[in-house]
Amino acid sequence: KPCPLCDEAKEVLEPYKRRFILQEVDITLPENSAWYDKYKYDIPVFHLNGKFLMKHCVDIQKFEDRLRKLELQSE
Repeated sequence: KPCPLCDEAKEVLEPYKRRFILQEVDITLPENSAWYDKYKYDIPVFHLNGKFLMKHCVDIQKFEDRLRKLELQSE
């Protein structure tokens, strides 16, 4: 379904797309019911490397800090 909040978040993250892989999860699909139960009132939700990062909107400073930290760890 259209998700303006998700579209807005993806736009904010666009400049960083070469530094991470965005995996979108449609929580309305039956196989994602656990995510739906957990986050149905909090979209969009962001995890980075399997860990919760933020919800509702992109906190660009938090995202940059966590992404930079992960990049430094992998060097």
